Amino acid sequence: MNNLRYIAIEGVIGAGKTRLAQILSTQLNAKLVLEKFDENPFLERFYADQKRYAFQTQLFFTLSRFKQQQEISQIDLFQQSVISDYIFDKDKIFAYLNLQNDELALYETLITSLEKKIQPPDLVVYLQSNVSRLMKNIQTRGRSFESQISEKYISELSEAYNYYFFRYKAAPLLVVNSSEIDFVNNRKDLKLLIDKITTPRRSPVEYFNPEK
Repeated sequence: MNNLRYIAIEGVIGAGKTRLAQILSTQLNAKLVLEKFDENPFLERFYADQKRYAFQTQLFFTLSRFKQQQEISQIDLFQQSVISDYIFDKDKIFAYLNLQNDELALYETLITSLEKKIQPPDLVVYLQSNVSRLMKNIQTRGRSFESQISEKYISELSEAYNYYFFRYKAAPLLVVNSSEIDFVNNRKDLKLLIDKITTPRRSPVEYFNPEK
């Protein structure tokens, strides 16, 4: 992978980041680090009542993600590559979208001290998809706690992700148009995507938009 010892996959809920991370870890013989979203005891309640449970959900995720990132920083990346299905910075996207003013002020105090200790990836792959494709993926995988996610929330989250990554400069970024490709079931799409990911970067931000 040349100098790509730590690759992180990002995208809105339903974009396929976990599946791509799993595939890449196998293809590239890398350690897989997955976000432990199913361990959050507030997540299902958040989707049912976002305003009431946003802060508890956010705080649990922040501390869980920080603990995982500390574990990544202890891996000898010269000996073993790492593929993750999230970046720590995503924490802010959800916080600024879901928290109220007083909650956000407390969150910013916490995150400011934590983010200084986080190692950035060598490459971030952002799976950018349209809302209809995201909703279809969410419905297809059928996770019970996601059954109450509204299209409105996914649309707002998608806008927040696009806004964030349009300005992202913490690591090299590959933006993938994943609305019209199927890297899970189409071997040609997968090969094209892996080739793009593993090709040495020519600029800090690159785009993958294969013609069908």
